[in-house]
Amino acid sequence: MTFFKEIIQLLKKNIRDYGMFIALFVIMAYFAIATDGVFISSRNISNLLNQMGYIAVLAIGMTLVIVIRHIDLSVGFMAGFLGAIAAIALTQWNLPVALVIPLVMIFGIFAGLITATTIARFGIPSFVATLAGWLIYRGALSQATLKTGTIVIPNDSFNALGNGYIPDLPLPNFLPGLHKLTLLLGVVAAVAFVISEISSRKKKMAYDFEVLSKSMFVVKIVFMLLLLGAITYVLAGYNGLSWTAVIVLAVTLIYHFLTTQTYLGRHIYAVGGNPEAAELSGISVNKITYVVFGSMGLLTALSGMLFASRLQSATTTAGTLFELDAIAAAYVGGVSSAGGVGKVTGSLVGAIVMMSLTNGMNLMGIDISTQYMVRGAVLVLAVIFDVATRKRV
Repeated sequence: MTFFKEIIQLLKKNIRDYGMFIALFVIMAYFAIATDGVFISSRNISNLLNQMGYIAVLAIGMTLVIVIRHIDLSVGFMAGFLGAIAAIALTQWNLPVALVIPLVMIFGIFAGLITATTIARFGIPSFVATLAGWLIYRGALSQATLKTGTIVIPNDSFNALGNGYIPDLPLPNFLPGLHKLTLLLGVVAAVAFVISEISSRKKKMAYDFEVLSKSMFVVKIVFMLLLLGAITYVLAGYNGLSWTAVIVLAVTLIYHFLTTQTYLGRHIYAVGGNPEAAELSGISVNKITYVVFGSMGLLTALSGMLFASRLQSATTTAGTLFELDAIAAAYVGGVSSAGGVGKVTGSLVGAIVMMSLTNGMNLMGIDISTQYMVRGAVLVLAVIFDVATRKRV
């Protein structure tokens, strides 16, 4: 009985962190039953991860923007425009992929810094500044694709970003039908996770911080290993890990480290928690604004290229509603509308939740109008959940 009481207390205490995982589990279980298992098939899960890649990247950047109490409505058409720039650079300028990718990312950083300048230097509210950016980049995208319309990208290396998979190990007689390298990476990730959790627990205990009991700690480790093992096995059953998933995981790990283990991350959350107090303590709110919006521009460029590579083309409508999907994913992932609260890992889960809804409803043949209403209702519930949990604190 004590064990179950501890679980209940743990859930109540960490409801913001665990709520999104519970929601994801419920959604996936429902669609798995409703589609007779098609939803959780290896092929569909692989496609789902590829579909949510560009939104997950945007959601991670959007999380930091919302954490510092701003919003960025320009990222949708900015992503579409930068994807078109990549397509033009590849097809008309004949630049190599190795040069195009960093070049477009630099353009993205520059665009983000321009947005930050209007906010930090001129004091324009971020809603207005980025709404203007939404209009500007929409026009820029139309201008970039005016002469040719859809710009087809014939470059296989670039298109592999959105459609390709990591190569397998040359062991055809070992575990036939499964992607061996994906399985190996899953094992490595599991070992790294266990080592990280044990190390973190020891550090907390050394400073007399509160930690889980041994039994709950073991349960947590076992549960996460089972979850990681299941995901690895499912992905290994169909082509293995995609390059999109690799990119999303890399971005998530980098930003998770930056926000949890560096002074920059602590300063970002300090600004979001109380900008006036942060300024008085020596943190430059304007500099943080530049950093966060520059980062948003960088991730927007990456998102635009992922989307263009997935479609193998740049279109006049690319980026439509991306900003709303990113904002929704961030809120579902636990970011607070009041600022100062939110995790990049939560944004990844939020993106999976939103894309799971779309994917599952598509498999069930539900019309697009109903899909929008359902996604809107989920967003409202996420914000209500945020307000309710903040009141409890």
